[in-house]
Amino acid sequence: MRSETPPEALGIFGGTFDPVHFGHLRLAEEAVDVLGLRGVRWIPAGRPALRDTPRVGPRQRLDMVRLAIAGNPRFELDSSEVDTPGMSYTVPTLERLRQPDAFGAKRPLVLLVGNDTFAAMAGWHRWERLFELAHVAVAHRPGYSIDPESLPPELAAVFRRRSCRDIGRLAGAPAGCIASFVMTPLDISATRIRSLLSTGASPRYLLPQSVLAHIHEHRFYTEN
Repeated sequence: MRSETPPEALGIFGGTFDPVHFGHLRLAEEAVDVLGLRGVRWIPAGRPALRDTPRVGPRQRLDMVRLAIAGNPRFELDSSEVDTPGMSYTVPTLERLRQPDAFGAKRPLVLLVGNDTFAAMAGWHRWERLFELAHVAVAHRPGYSIDPESLPPELAAVFRRRSCRDIGRLAGAPAGCIASFVMTPLDISATRIRSLLSTGASPRYLLPQSVLAHIHEHRFYTEN
């Protein structure tokens, strides 16, 4: 009897992407290579619960991500959070992805986050449930490692219990591990891009030209 091929791990990358930039894109690209992912599913938040209201609407941010990832076969776009009324929370999103008509219970899912986002994770809605639904992979700069002593005590305890140095383990289970990976340091932030645009300065080479052209066409992030 022929055995089934284990499903490949898929990265899950959520955020406001207000706007999406090369830091986001490079994180996702390097995660595929380093973590051995089949690809990355981008899920722009509709109404983020723990951040200020985005400067542009959910549909506009979805369109910018679509432009940014176009032509990369490793990336796919999920509009579900934009299409769903109410606040966007990570756990309900992952629960939706675990439904039989989506990825089911067995597919390894890897939630991609930056180090600052991970450090704040204990403030998320039903955050401990995350590890029943996905692995978590934390991107950090070269020469850095996650220090449990710098984390909130409840998150530090979870990190010590779930920390995974063997990246290969991500493909061996649907969820439960916390891994980390080094990414190329790019000092780019959406806040800085919005600031440049609001003053009429150029953010060229901080984000894809297709996204920048779309921003200029629709006059996003201007003061007027």
